[in-house]
Amino acid sequence: MTDPRIPTPREAFELLLAGNQRFVSGSPEHPNQDATRRAETAPSQQPFAVLFGCSDSRLAAEIIFDRGLGDLFVVRTAGHVVGAEVLGSVEFGVSVLDAPLVVVLGHDSCGAIAAANSALADGQTPGGFLRDVVERVTPSVLAARAAGRDTADEILAEHIEHTVDLLLERSHVLAERLAAGRVGVVGLSYRLADGSARLVASRGLDEARPGPPAS
Repeated sequence: MTDPRIPTPREAFELLLAGNQRFVSGSPEHPNQDATRRAETAPSQQPFAVLFGCSDSRLAAEIIFDRGLGDLFVVRTAGHVVGAEVLGSVEFGVSVLDAPLVVVLGHDSCGAIAAANSALADGQTPGGFLRDVVERVTPSVLAARAAGRDTADEILAEHIEHTVDLLLERSHVLAERLAAGRVGVVGLSYRLADGSARLVASRGLDEARPGPPAS
């Protein structure tokens, strides 16, 4: 994407979904992955989306969305759990780089969600810093159960939506940009078997409008 105009949040979302559809159909174009693009992006970057996803090795963002250099500003943690470093990275992507879209990307067969389910079932949480990951996923599992949503897909959707709302609750920068119509925030659920990404949460996507170009 070499157009200097910042896309609207809706346009950015459609770019992302179009790439995923190419990946699913087995006809990727591998855009922006050549020497020309490398030279273009060396001085600066203008990604069209901040993607906050799970660290799972099967969730490589540029591959599953068929994008290239300079397209996505990617932040990843196990179970896409939110901490200060994540919030700072997302805020950098939207306030400094002017990305018009923030995406929370979860997936089925998530080990962090499975670990949280297991901890609730047997009362034992893992040791080390893995405990912190599990404890941050647990509220989503409990909220899903309280709402009678206890299938794996329902718990995953709850965790993705919870993460979307948590980003907006904790980041005033992100919330203000969304309120001003300068960014959209979405949650996507990725299926490992077929490679498809499905929308499960959307905040401000249709109402948002493009902001001024980056200086």
